Amino acid sequence: MWFDSHCHLHLCDEAGGPTDVIGRARAAGVSAMVTLGTDVATSRRALEIASADGVYAGVGMHPTDLEGWSPAALATIDGLLGDRRAVAVGETGLDFHHNGGRGGRQEEAFAAHIDLAKKHDKPLVIHTRDSVGEAIELLGGEGSPRRLVFHCWSGHEAHLRAALEMDAHISFAGNVSFSSAGDLRRLAALVPGERLLVETDSPFLTPVPNRGKPNEPRNVAHVGQAVADARGVSAHLLGELTTRNASAFFGVPAPTSP
Repeated sequence: MWFDSHCHLHLCDEAGGPTDVIGRARAAGVSAMVTLGTDVATSRRALEIASADGVYAGVGMHPTDLEGWSPAALATIDGLLGDRRAVAVGETGLDFHHNGGRGGRQEEAFAAHIDLAKKHDKPLVIHTRDSVGEAIELLGGEGSPRRLVFHCWSGHEAHLRAALEMDAHISFAGNVSFSSAGDLRRLAALVPGERLLVETDSPFLTPVPNRGKPNEPRNVAHVGQAVADARGVSAHLLGELTTRNASAFFGVPAPTSP
């Protein structure tokens, strides 16, 4: 049994669209998944997709999708968070890889999402490409919400310890399975069991052995296998653990077998 804690089903058209992707995930033992929007339009789409059983939505604005950022956009996201299908705020955060370093709009948007997570008491889903330290610093200044997860973990060990001190959850994606990811697997073994999540980030970061193909939630088992191997446990136990963790983190019913 698996829970894909982070995917983007609105982007999975190349894999046949959300309905087909969800069906294949069910057949592969994925009981639940969270699909996240990256702007106002895709956040609305995430809510529509989350009408399917075992599918939940995150709403927010990604740091590389801030062209439409405005007080009106923030108010819309705020309103969407009132939908019962919305279980998380995000995907939000900082991206200094694509955006070339600190930028006022990114920090402003991230801080606003932090406030929304506190207001609605919903988990904050954080993107941190080339910006883990800066995100931790901003969270420290703003005051972190009660529940937060660093998705697709990419920081070093000192960052990991700082994130864990904030009571954050840590989620690993398909890159943990890459041959070059020895350091990442070492960190996966250091995360306390109760803080660990797995994800696909579909349609991106397809894990080994399917690397090079569009990613989809059914591949979360391959991510889980890589993390399980790093921790010296069975994939079955890792799947049960991370499914319990994700259900509690997002405040959704513990899934049964698909």
